[in-house]
Amino acid sequence: MVVPGRWVRGRWWACGSEIFKRMETEAAENNLYFTFGVIADIQYANVENGFNYARTRERYYRNSLRLLRSAIKEWNEEPTAPKFILQLGDIIDGCNSQLKSSDDALQTVINEFSNCVSPVHHIWGNHEFYNFDRELLLKSALNSKHLGKDRTSDNMDSCSIKTDFDPDDPEAFYGYHFSPFPKFRFILTDTHDLSILGRNKMSKKHSDSMQILTSNNRNEDLNSPMGLTGLNLRFVGFNGGFSQEQLEWLNKVLTFSDNNQEKVTVIGHLPVHPESTDPMCVAWNYDEILSVLHAHTSVVCFIAGHDHDGGYYLDDHGIHHLTFEGVIETSPESRAFGTIHVYEDRMILKGRGRIRKRVLHYGKHK
Repeated sequence: MVVPGRWVRGRWWACGSEIFKRMETEAAENNLYFTFGVIADIQYANVENGFNYARTRERYYRNSLRLLRSAIKEWNEEPTAPKFILQLGDIIDGCNSQLKSSDDALQTVINEFSNCVSPVHHIWGNHEFYNFDRELLLKSALNSKHLGKDRTSDNMDSCSIKTDFDPDDPEAFYGYHFSPFPKFRFILTDTHDLSILGRNKMSKKHSDSMQILTSNNRNEDLNSPMGLTGLNLRFVGFNGGFSQEQLEWLNKVLTFSDNNQEKVTVIGHLPVHPESTDPMCVAWNYDEILSVLHAHTSVVCFIAGHDHDGGYYLDDHGIHHLTFEGVIETSPESRAFGTIHVYEDRMILKGRGRIRKRVLHYGKHK
């Protein structure tokens, strides 16, 4: 009987030996393309601990900054420096608005991120809009669209696909894409493009959003899910959706990626598949964006936050829907961030604390 193994340093090492395991690990790392970090729902505020909207979960407002600091320290010390970090939105808590501390709280968190050796891409969530309107966000450190001006886009014609928008346009959405490595693309989307939050109340998008919300939610408090059941629970004021303009833009970028044989990860604050999250956390018109994603062979993953309990689902088109647990409801004894290692045929999420390890193989679309 031949025992499987390898001849190394003048002797035969069995597969189960430690040196063989290390060699396998090194071989896998040698095939590594790049890594990136992910963190969600920091919701920092300089206040005592509190509770969520339903008063069922404790929130550790000050501790979230310590957990962010710990995550940045680990990213900076990793053998392979992350190409970038994805901050999935809700960077500071909405309570800062009532406390008149929005600017100070944001600067405190941005100061922590400034210690990170990797560039940070920022998504906007509902708590951003509790604190700032869109005009202010576009002028803030949370506007990371300049990082979308990459130089690895091959034949991408920047004039043919609109990625930069007039900051004075009240109807604009916040979205861009970038390619950190040949044949890989990341698209940041605006899941509160349609929303009653952050928009001028005289704008068409605010009017359209109010119509969507009030036709499905009869409560005086539009954040209340009272009387709603099943997937209709998503029609609450702290959620939002995608405009037709944004969906058309996304479709154009994905068509380019299909033609260029790229692997695409789409990012948004709100999850877009009901099986990857609580029904109260999914985007209003999740079905419309899923139709766009499913029409393209390039899409391999959708990464979201918002649901502090996290979630995961592999849909029948081979797309991984990965919802990251929130820092804000992570106890001081734990952690909540991850590093994703990207290979030719898969991505491996190496989570810390509440976030579990996952292997995400690139599937075949039906």
